[in-house]
Amino acid sequence: MRSGFIIGMFYLLGLLLLSFGISTMIVADLGVGPWDALYVGLAETIGFTVGTWVFILGILLILLNGFLMKRVPDFLAIITIFLIGVFMDFWLLVAFAGIESLAMPLRAFMLTAGVAIIGLGIACYLQADFARNPIDSLMMAIQHRTGKSLAVSKTMMEVSVLVLAFLFGGPIGLGTLLVAFSMGALIQLFIKPVTAIRKRLTNEQEVVIN
Repeated sequence: MRSGFIIGMFYLLGLLLLSFGISTMIVADLGVGPWDALYVGLAETIGFTVGTWVFILGILLILLNGFLMKRVPDFLAIITIFLIGVFMDFWLLVAFAGIESLAMPLRAFMLTAGVAIIGLGIACYLQADFARNPIDSLMMAIQHRTGKSLAVSKTMMEVSVLVLAFLFGGPIGLGTLLVAFSMGALIQLFIKPVTAIRKRLTNEQEVVIN
């Protein structure tokens, strides 16, 4: 019971940090990751909030993933996209409301801090093998259907989304490159210490293989 509660806290903390990092990058206005650029582009072009587009596209991805994998869609993932959408709207519409015309040094700091916070958030969120983000599932579905490696599948997905984000006028820039080239390394940097903390809190014993 205690273990499940702690893992649940890592899950919520991870989504909270993830949404905060993305929102910080959006406010810095120096570019965000492909998916986030698409959300912003859709919000500015069509309407609705960024969080609403996280939810709308998330639902579509859940259905698409189910079709590609030829199995029942993972409707539990609705919980994840709902929380991310709500958290992002909170940060953007409440916490960061009215913030504009920031000096370049502060924008650069917010950009780099945002990227690092996203990496930490993902490392926390991955501690719970529950209701995975449908974007992660899409990468697996593409790999399953094409037979390509995960790296190639992820690249195909990200490039396609980047093109869509560009067409909708999403914020593509330095931040987009930072996310593309540093996120994997950041997650790798944070995952080991975060996992160690989770294991210590849940009293999970390390398995030693001789």
